Amino acid sequence: MAKEPQTPLDDELARREAEAEPQPMEGELEDVAIEAADEAEERAVQIEEGDNPEAELLAAQVEELEQSLAEAKDQVLRAAAEAQNVRRRAEQEAEKARKFALERFVKELLPVVDSLEKALEAMGEDASEAHREGVAMTLKMQHDVLGKFGVEAIDPQGEPFDPQYHEAMAMVPNPELEPNSVMDVMQKGYQLNGRLVRPAMVVVSQVAG
Repeated sequence: MAKEPQTPLDDELARREAEAEPQPMEGELEDVAIEAADEAEERAVQIEEGDNPEAELLAAQVEELEQSLAEAKDQVLRAAAEAQNVRRRAEQEAEKARKFALERFVKELLPVVDSLEKALEAMGEDASEAHREGVAMTLKMQHDVLGKFGVEAIDPQGEPFDPQYHEAMAMVPNPELEPNSVMDVMQKGYQLNGRLVRPAMVVVSQVAG
């Protein structure tokens, strides 16, 4: 069957159908490209500024670890300082125990020394020279032994009265001495390695009325 020839009307309809088909516009393609570029740039800025959730999580974990490390170092330093303080206190207590372990024994021994001193002072002409020398030698031995262990006598005759080491038994007017001077020692005092064991019992001068 022969094909019918196209009329001018058919040509016009074909042209209009071709024009009606959607054609990609140059402006639309440019907008899409700009939008993709803007999105990529925004993503880069987010990563750089830390808006990336993974980067923020890692940064938080690093900060937490650094804080834990600092706290651990501080605890180690505190523990070392505390151990040093405990060791120093233990050494001080041991030194005190060593120095003053004899304090009670010294207190018990002092009356014996007092008796020997009084006995030597009370010996008159009737006592033999050998007797006096024997008592004096025994007293010296007692003093030497006490001295080896850090015991020192407090004999403040003529010195200013010191309430830390002296105990005033009486106040007596005496114009020949400065007020508050020790004019008589009734009983010597003693200290052990600088610690007072027994104060000296003294008579103190005062201004004459």
